[in-house]
Amino acid sequence: MDVVTRQNPEFDQLFDGTLYSLLSWKQLTAFWGRVDPAAGWYIYAVGEACPESASDAEHVAAFLREIDALLHKEHHEDYCGIVYADDLDSPRLIKIYDPNHLGTSCGSSKHRILPGWVLSKMPPSDLEPPSFVPQNRKRWWQGFMDLIGAH
Repeated sequence: MDVVTRQNPEFDQLFDGTLYSLLSWKQLTAFWGRVDPAAGWYIYAVGEACPESASDAEHVAAFLREIDALLHKEHHEDYCGIVYADDLDSPRLIKIYDPNHLGTSCGSSKHRILPGWVLSKMPPSDLEPPSFVPQNRKRWWQGFMDLIGAH
């Protein structure tokens, strides 16, 4: 059975385009309030199967709560700086970097560091991480999926 990788040029353009960082925790909190959970978001845990459909508002709201808690718990800095969006007022794409696998998320490294999670309003392209996804992140994702009752 051949594995088909999905590519979406619109997604790729946003993903590789100019993104804006949410530098402070206060900015991040305000930003989450501007993300409409009912806007048809695809939630993608990089390294897991690419989502086939957008999530409903309840699951998006749950993801935002859970990812915010994880970032606050595990990013031991007095600033955020690991969440990026194409537009801070009306985002179509959000990259969330894993606090335990940052490398240089700004792209100055010769190795491309992919985010841990992506929210997009369009079907995402398959992103194949150059390295393995840590087991603790797979467990976190599975715990989230169990929480929302998805399989």
